[in-house]
Amino acid sequence: MSLRRGFVFASASVLLVSTAQLGMRWSMTRLPEPAQWLSAINQGEVSLPALGVVSTAIMAYALSMLCWLLALRDLPLGRAYSLLSISYALVYLLAASLPVFHESFTLSKTLGVTLVILGVLTINSRRTPSSRNCA
Repeated sequence: MSLRRGFVFASASVLLVSTAQLGMRWSMTRLPEPAQWLSAINQGEVSLPALGVVSTAIMAYALSMLCWLLALRDLPLGRAYSLLSISYALVYLLAASLPVFHESFTLSKTLGVTLVILGVLTINSRRTPSSRNCA
């Protein structure tokens, strides 16, 4: 049960950090340089929705870290760390799929993401001696 709980927390961490990355990307294309935020806010030239998304993304990062710490309680580090790689694939797939990001699919990126996913599956498909005792 604890191994399953670890995978749930690791998956939650991946989803939260991926959402945060996409939110940051969306926001930063709509905001001035961070050094200019105060003057832009004073002049009313800052997108409040974009600032809201930045704030939400920061909270998602914090929750992601909490989930990651909880996942580390139950998963061997090698398995847990490999799961973080899923966020790279998820962010790429969503950014290229959603028109708001203006990203595109390329053969090399798609091949790289496929290799990452295959690596994660390979690492996490084998039952290790410690996982037999935890399941």
